Amino acid sequence: MGFKSGATAFAVIALLSTLLIIAPAGRGSATTTTFTVFRPVPNPQYPIGTSDSSEPSGEAPPAPTALAGYTQSYVSDFTGSTLPAGWDIYTGIPGGDPGGHFGGSHVVVSGGLLYLNTFRDAAWNNQFVTGGLCQCGLTKIFGAYFVRSRLTGRGPNEVDLLWPAANVWPPEIDFSETGDSVSSTTGTVHYGAANTMDHRKVMIKMTQWHTFGVIWTPSSLTFVVDGQVWARDNVTSHIPKQPMTLDLQQVAKCTAGTQCPAGPVSMQVDWVAEYSAN
Repeated sequence: MGFKSGATAFAVIALLSTLLIIAPAGRGSATTTTFTVFRPVPNPQYPIGTSDSSEPSGEAPPAPTALAGYTQSYVSDFTGSTLPAGWDIYTGIPGGDPGGHFGGSHVVVSGGLLYLNTFRDAAWNNQFVTGGLCQCGLTKIFGAYFVRSRLTGRGPNEVDLLWPAANVWPPEIDFSETGDSVSSTTGTVHYGAANTMDHRKVMIKMTQWHTFGVIWTPSSLTFVVDGQVWARDNVTSHIPKQPMTLDLQQVAKCTAGTQCPAGPVSMQVDWVAEYSAN
């Protein structure tokens, strides 16, 4: 689950197998589907990027027409030393984590990468402070989002998500959320007044570069990694139908004894690419 800040102004292809389905346990619980990623496949269905050895991840952003039926509406390769226009950095205490803190200096653009950095910050009593940001300057309803990223280690919950632009929650779409793991990530749609969740999990090495994505339509959510579908939600009533923003964030719950790193940890993002249906 992603948390917005109360003070915010947020190529190897893998075959997915070993399917385990656990039936829903009722309202407010989750349907969990677990897959294992174990070997390459030759024909990805969705964009991964464009092979480029000069890119930190080995892949440049995908082409404007890389997704059939869609046209690229936004792309950032995070060049230079400042955030592109339209992005806002989180500051303050994360919602749902009263012991945590988002620090503006924990979001850095350098060397062709966006860094979200978790480390003990002397400015905050040597507590672990995290980084987060939102593409608050660009809201839309439906579309496809791709984020190429990796983690340097376990500890904080690292999340790629879509958040309601009206800042009234739920809904929420988490298309990569690690908990505190580097061996798996999850996809979750939060919906309904009682925060019912449809929750999926994929086993994957998060310290390696991957392209995570979600294709959001009026009737479905399709979760992809490295060009392959690993989960879908086709229940129309689950699908958000309001403007949302892309958010990238870390949350450390050290005071609660969970999702806490042993030392500095970074989420590195090579690029973000977004598409709108034709």
